[in-house]
Amino acid sequence: MFAAEDRQWWYAGMRAISLALLSGSLPASGAGRILDAGCGTGRNVVALAGYGAAFGLDLSEDALALCRRRGARAVRGSVLALPFQDARFSLVTSFDVLYHRWVEDDRSAVRELARVLRPGGLLLVREPALRILWGAHDAAVQSRHRYTRAELRALLESQGFELLRLSYANFFLFPLLFVRRSLDRLTGRQGSDVGFLPAPLELAFGALLRLEARLLRHVSLPIGASVFALARRL
Repeated sequence: MFAAEDRQWWYAGMRAISLALLSGSLPASGAGRILDAGCGTGRNVVALAGYGAAFGLDLSEDALALCRRRGARAVRGSVLALPFQDARFSLVTSFDVLYHRWVEDDRSAVRELARVLRPGGLLLVREPALRILWGAHDAAVQSRHRYTRAELRALLESQGFELLRLSYANFFLFPLLFVRRSLDRLTGRQGSDVGFLPAPLELAFGALLRLEARLLRHVSLPIGASVFALARRL
């Protein structure tokens, strides 16, 4: 992840989509505190720093060491028991965290995300989408669940959030991913998909995600390999 997050097509493309969904919702002045809950190696903390004082949190000591190498401020902790006072942040993000086996109760995790948000604060969540895409990568990264759009809506609304945007992403590559994951199940292939593709594919796939980022400023996408939600704490 640390080697890939700066420029690999999926990481860079998903970052572009995240920033597009936040565009227009946050002040450009850099005011407020931001938490990336489950920050991994910290690349999104760096990207979010333009919106305010950005902090990361992760359970892995290895991840925190890599955050320090990036210059990203981060602390150790679980999304099930965030080590922050109530209403501390104006924006909380959580990218591919709730789906994980370590998060045994996603409702409790979302309740914690709501607790540390100020009233009116924003939550941006991304999770893997659709059980039909289950494959070797899910096993390798310790997935517990892949969400539908309706499931993510119900989860957030049950904890007092108002949904502002809800969309699938990685729409254009969905047919290719469906074939790949189906073959995983048939062949028994093992291992994560994280890594670099041949340069022409990196360029092409990255361009498709950047196109989705532009589209998502205006419309929601009907299907995809990931699902995004932008919500406001009531």
